[in-house]
Amino acid sequence: MTYCIAISLDKGLVLTSDSRTNAGIDQVSTYSKMFRFNTHADRCITILSAGNLATTQCVIEQINRDLRENSETSLNSTHYLSDTADYVGDVLNQRIKRYSEDQQSGFSPDATLLLAGQIKGQPPQAFLIYPQGNHITTSRETPYLQIGESKYGKPVLDRFLTMQTSLTDAATCALISMDSTMKSNVSVGPPIEVLVYETDSLVFKHHYRFDAEDTFLINLRREWGNKLNQAFKEMPRIPEAFSTTSTTDE
Repeated sequence: MTYCIAISLDKGLVLTSDSRTNAGIDQVSTYSKMFRFNTHADRCITILSAGNLATTQCVIEQINRDLRENSETSLNSTHYLSDTADYVGDVLNQRIKRYSEDQQSGFSPDATLLLAGQIKGQPPQAFLIYPQGNHITTSRETPYLQIGESKYGKPVLDRFLTMQTSLTDAATCALISMDSTMKSNVSVGPPIEVLVYETDSLVFKHHYRFDAEDTFLINLRREWGNKLNQAFKEMPRIPEAFSTTSTTDE
């Protein structure tokens, strides 16, 4: 399983991914799910992936090949990031269709992608690209997208993220969301990668990688757990009269 987050804010982007690939209880590997590309200077683009590893690797290779060969359609040829998402979606959908035709029933070549970045003159954006090739983007009410094992880490994103959230706070929120997911699902695991992008910089300057024993990650997990326990102890309790009342079915 996988968990990846793309947060799109007024001040930029925060992208977070785990690195655990699980093809069975005895087939656990580590692969980066965050891909940056050597594009023209007027843009910067990254992709996060979840789903079938073979499909993902072939899609990323095709995108890089189109860049190297200056293909008519590539990450460098699009004028809008939504067009970039269309192009990546087409590459993904074609690869999935090819694998679906070649494989026996029961094999799932599906993958989903998060594409994020900026083209000069336009705001930073993030898109969730489905196996069918279509995509959605963030909104001011919901400034984040998730792929993979999303349910455990969603509540903290809903509670704390707004378009005005600072990049530092958003990165912390994303790491707490990732830690909550790892706590509930062992198929999501480190190393954890975080990429922070500042609006109009057109350069991915801030990339962080946290291993399982990273001191910062351990301290963040401990402090978050302590704060949750403290908040729980301070919550209002059910009235004593109610809590001690028993009922008997007749």
